[in-house]
Amino acid sequence: MTTSSSTSSSAILFTDKRFQPVHDLTIGVEFGARMVNIDGRPIKLQIWDTAGQESFRSITRSYYRGAAGALLVYDITRRETFNHLANWLEDARQHANPNMTIMLIGNKCDLAHRRAVSREEGEQFAKDHGLIFLEASAKTAQNVEEAFISTSAKILQKIQEGVFDVSQETSGIKVGYNRSQGATSGRDGAVVQRGSCCS
Repeated sequence: MTTSSSTSSSAILFTDKRFQPVHDLTIGVEFGARMVNIDGRPIKLQIWDTAGQESFRSITRSYYRGAAGALLVYDITRRETFNHLANWLEDARQHANPNMTIMLIGNKCDLAHRRAVSREEGEQFAKDHGLIFLEASAKTAQNVEEAFISTSAKILQKIQEGVFDVSQETSGIKVGYNRSQGATSGRDGAVVQRGSCCS
C-alpha cells in the first residue's frame, strides 16, 4: 500500500498523539505501536506504515503476510489516489490472509472545499469491495482514533468467531495473557498491521 504525508500523519497522530504537518514520504516501512482497550480487553496494535512509491512495492507486499488488518487510505483532494485504490486492494488481497479486515479511509475531510472525490464514491467503492468505510482528518484528528479502533474491534470479533486460527503464525495474531487475562493479539503481540494508500 502506498503512503503520503497525510496518511503517515494519521499513524503518528494515533501512536504518538501528535500531528506532524510536515512529514517526509515513508521510505520502506515505518513502525509504531499502541495499547488500546476493546470490550474490556487490552490489545496491542503494531502499526506498519508502508511506502507507496512503486520502487518499494515488493517490500510492501511482504508486510501483507501476517497482517490481520489494513487501512487503505486515499486523499479526498487528489483523485489520482482514489484511482489507484483498485490496484492496491488487489495487491493486498493477493498477498494477505483472506480474512484480513480492510478499512477504506478518505483522508483530509477537513479540506472538503477542495474535495476531488465525493463521499458517495468512497462509500460505493467500499461497498463494492466489502470494506469498512470512514472519512477522517489527520490534521484535526477527526475519526483517526475511530479508524484504528473500529478495525481492531472487527479483528477481535473475527477472533472470537473463530475466523482466525490464532494457533497459526500466518494469521497475524498472537494471543497472550496478562494480569487481567485480556487477549493481546497480532503480529508479535499486535492486532493490526496498518497500511495506507496515497501515491
